[in-house]
Amino acid sequence: MSDGSFLQWPFFSDEHRELAARLDEWANRNIPSLTAEEHHDLDGTCKAIVKALGDAGFTSYAVPASAGGQHKKLEVRSLCIIRETLARHNALADFAFAMQGLGSGPISLFGDEAQQATYLNAVATGDKIAAFSLSEPEAGSDVAAMSCSARADGDQWVLNGTKTWISNAGIADFYTVFARTDDTGGAKGISCFVVEAGTPGFEVTERIDLVAPHPLGTLTFSDCRIPRAHLVGEEGRGFGIAMATLDVFRSTVAAAALGMARRALDETLDYTSERNIFGGKLGDLQLVQAKIGEMALGVDSSALLVYRAAWTKDCAAERVTREAAMAKYHATETAQQVIDAAVQLHGGKGVTKGYIVEALYRDIRALRIYEGASEVQTTIIARQTIANHA
Repeated sequence: MSDGSFLQWPFFSDEHRELAARLDEWANRNIPSLTAEEHHDLDGTCKAIVKALGDAGFTSYAVPASAGGQHKKLEVRSLCIIRETLARHNALADFAFAMQGLGSGPISLFGDEAQQATYLNAVATGDKIAAFSLSEPEAGSDVAAMSCSARADGDQWVLNGTKTWISNAGIADFYTVFARTDDTGGAKGISCFVVEAGTPGFEVTERIDLVAPHPLGTLTFSDCRIPRAHLVGEEGRGFGIAMATLDVFRSTVAAAALGMARRALDETLDYTSERNIFGGKLGDLQLVQAKIGEMALGVDSSALLVYRAAWTKDCAAERVTREAAMAKYHATETAQQVIDAAVQLHGGKGVTKGYIVEALYRDIRALRIYEGASEVQTTIIARQTIANHA
């Protein structure tokens, strides 16, 4: 059983503790059957997970109350609790929930009433799947280098360009797409749009296979026309919209990593308490105990950073760029170390397909890259620290 004592920390209320318990119970009952075919029907599994989370009311935490959500604004502690819990049970379930929030995040934060009514209510119920389309072949960590363009033409916008590494490519009902609306260059002149699946001129041109599969692909826009009303927020403010969205959801990536690390520790504690070696149990060996101690320290230190960032965003500050970067960097890098230790302590079983720790070893790797690679996070932390000192 996972250690839930962290829920008694002052970051949380009874509402958060109830959410964690309710989701954990739901996940125990439903995730095994929902994910039974994930290696054979990836797209179908993701759609089924989203719908089941919607039916159970959990995707309603991914949107604000104005669109059927649980809180007036996106509540990061709840999002983190959900992602940590789901990631502890199954990485694909975490992914499916996370993209509902991230993909619709620009609309939650900056969309007008009509946009929220059209898209977010369906996200809350699991009836529409969202995607966040920011990265390009030559613009990943350097968002300001994007070249995908949008020009106004009467009552329409015309999009041209390519997006890649886009999660939910091919299964999303709508995509929040960032494109350059003037050639000023840099962060200026980027705007955010909603593009619905099936729009003429929009195509998913490639699906990308990963070590831990989830729906990922490349989007191509060729004179893709969308209504003027599909502009999210103000023209030219897209970079700020993207950064504000990541400011909310970056901490939740850390929470997912925390959930995976916690599962790896749980599996290790179970295995080392049962595995016979040298006339005793594996867990009796001092070197093994030292490794378990390091793993437990990593899990708790990550949890403190994750929920500090979440609490700060919810209760104390509008922006948590530094706190979220610290949480994301530490939790993802530490989870990689914890899971690697779990694999080592499981011996041959740790690298055998079908074992939880082997799956976790593949699942964790991408989290150190997406929504800002670890190297980007250290740069953010340094710059924010220097600025605060000035």
